[in-house]
Amino acid sequence: MSGDTRQGGTGEPARRRFVVCGDGAVARRLVVELAGRYGVAVTVVLPSSDHQVSDLADLASEFGVAEGQPEIVVARRLTGEVLDQAGVREAAAVAFVGVDDVTNVDAAMITRELAPDVRIVVRLFNPVLGEGVATMLGDCAVLSGSEIAAPAFVAATLGDATPTYLRLPDGELLRSAMRSTVDPVGADVVCGLADTTGTEPVVLPADQDSADLVLVRAYGRPRMDPPRRRPRLLRALGLVFSRNLRLALAGTAAILAVASVVLAYSRGVNLGEAAYLTLLTAMGVAEVDSAAPLAEKVTAVVLVATGAALLPTVTALVVDSLVRARLAVAAGGMTEPIDDHVVLVGLGNIGTRVLEELHSVGISVVAVDRTESARGIGVARELGLPVIVGDATRPETLRAASVHTCRALVVLTDDDVTNLETALSGRSSHEADRARSAAVRPPMRVVLRLFDDGFAERTQRLLSIDESRSVSSLAAPAFAAAMMGQQVIDTIAVGRRVLLVAELPVGAGSALEGRFCHEVNQPGALWVIAVRTGRTGQTIWSLPQRRPLVRTDRLIVLATRAGLATLLPRTVPSPDAEPLADVAPLRLLAPRDGG
Repeated sequence: MSGDTRQGGTGEPARRRFVVCGDGAVARRLVVELAGRYGVAVTVVLPSSDHQVSDLADLASEFGVAEGQPEIVVARRLTGEVLDQAGVREAAAVAFVGVDDVTNVDAAMITRELAPDVRIVVRLFNPVLGEGVATMLGDCAVLSGSEIAAPAFVAATLGDATPTYLRLPDGELLRSAMRSTVDPVGADVVCGLADTTGTEPVVLPADQDSADLVLVRAYGRPRMDPPRRRPRLLRALGLVFSRNLRLALAGTAAILAVASVVLAYSRGVNLGEAAYLTLLTAMGVAEVDSAAPLAEKVTAVVLVATGAALLPTVTALVVDSLVRARLAVAAGGMTEPIDDHVVLVGLGNIGTRVLEELHSVGISVVAVDRTESARGIGVARELGLPVIVGDATRPETLRAASVHTCRALVVLTDDDVTNLETALSGRSSHEADRARSAAVRPPMRVVLRLFDDGFAERTQRLLSIDESRSVSSLAAPAFAAAMMGQQVIDTIAVGRRVLLVAELPVGAGSALEGRFCHEVNQPGALWVIAVRTGRTGQTIWSLPQRRPLVRTDRLIVLATRAGLATLLPRTVPSPDAEPLADVAPLRLLAPRDGG
């Protein structure tokens, strides 16, 4: 995520209209965040049908958005006339959250020509393009929904095994981790994130010592070794010698061995000579001896029949194995047995991000998608990861991905029904193999992408799904905060809740100026974790108890969506504030009354 979120335009942002362009899940959640959480007026521009307009209105009503909100403009394309009709010239902020990067960038440039001072928030997947757009458009925040949501899916996949990392703009590295795993020598606890010992996590508890999930400063990200792989020669042999070929060769070798022993006994020769005679007989070149003992005659007949039947079969299996091996290598599919891996289904934007994150922490991944043109197919092949192209709802596709030996099944397509069907099919296959196998294997974790939070919660509870997440519910709070003028650094998922890491200025004459950091904290909603001083650029982590906030400070806070919404009005500068040069030092050191 990148971009500048300076205050732009005139007037208080919360009292002006906001414009959202897009018809996907993120757009719908963003409308709910703005109108329901922040209480602002919203206009939605939809390249949509009446059905989609109805869906958006129903969703807004379900989440308690005020009657008459949002206003909807329907258009085929985001032209200058359409954006002007939507009111971008007078808007406090405009967000382009469609799924197509080029369309979002083009509409953002048109908006900048129409309204040079409006704040723009753009959803882009390509990070290189994002950096260029943020620089070019000025007051612009560029966010990626998949980048925001991916760490939550990775954490759900691995449980508590791997911490979630986030980096502040000054390069400071933070990570969330269980308090029991934190090394007191290598990391400093910044804040207690949540107490997860109950049925529902209690975020930002008043008693910070009760939090078992904490945010710590990490001095260097640990190096993760790539997954261990067998030597290339062994991988090649395992690919060519398939299971059927190995069984056929083993059966042939057993028959030849028994025949060699019989011939050695009947003719009174050593095993080496007997093996030589056995091979010649099996290939049909041995001489007929009518005076030979009965056992030798029977053995000779069996060998000739075996040679006639098995040799063509073995030859066919060898050819089949070579062809399959070549096709598997060309397609990037499974080339060797694998276990303790993650089967990742769905290689769209979010699937691609999760794939890269899992690979970066040294987890073996088998990628599955129904289409060869999926965005993540090329990424997986570049990383040297196995790729299965097929319908994941079919049991044979999941078996091809070795779901019966995996540690986790992560299903991230954009269709809830497909995701649930795939998860249930994969779990059934895995459990059946566990029941048949003599080896002791841990249960497979199942992680789903589902849009509807209520449906996701019921699915997780009633169907024993380990975790379910919604990309839009994880990403929308960050987009809404960026539109409100807050620099959202990152998000941290705690169960089904999202905590925002944001940086906000202490406005001149605002309700925060002159207050102490501990007075800003709101247990369960908001916690100040650091102060960045404006004059020296220093970040203060050990917050002083008796140093009041001044207008050159910037707060780094950890907050829920509601907590951030309540803090925003307190940061707004007062139009009656005295210039900084005229403010007496003693006044800055005295806390204000009220506010």
